[in-house]
Amino acid sequence: MDQKEIMELFNKNSRIGSLSTANCEGDVNAAVFGTPQMIDENTVTMGIGRNRSLKYLQENPKAVFIVVEPAETSLEWKGFRLYLEAVTIETRGNFYDQIIETITQKKGKEAAKIIHAAVRFRIINIRPLIDPL
Repeated sequence: MDQKEIMELFNKNSRIGSLSTANCEGDVNAAVFGTPQMIDENTVTMGIGRNRSLKYLQENPKAVFIVVEPAETSLEWKGFRLYLEAVTIETRGNFYDQIIETITQKKGKEAAKIIHAAVRFRIINIRPLIDPL
């Protein structure tokens, strides 16, 4: 997939997305997220509640976001894995307000009420969904 296809699929409403994180002790977590946005070739933004994913990101900024668009068989699925590093976690301010506004527009006021922080990730690496190596 080229960069344009990656951004298109990442920002598609019908895709499934899961964020995997680990704390400083190596405990892992995975959670489904529907509103993250890939805003350019190097950046992903998302709103996040007061939950385990946020706690782990505050301890360890490294994460993986997997994007999947199911098809008839798993070998036909589209998707990729984004290796990320959280560079900004804000609970107020301009960036936080922008994330709240975006989530309100896309998912409604109730979804926006859940958000406790706005996270900006730097994309470190992109790997295929299915990779034999």
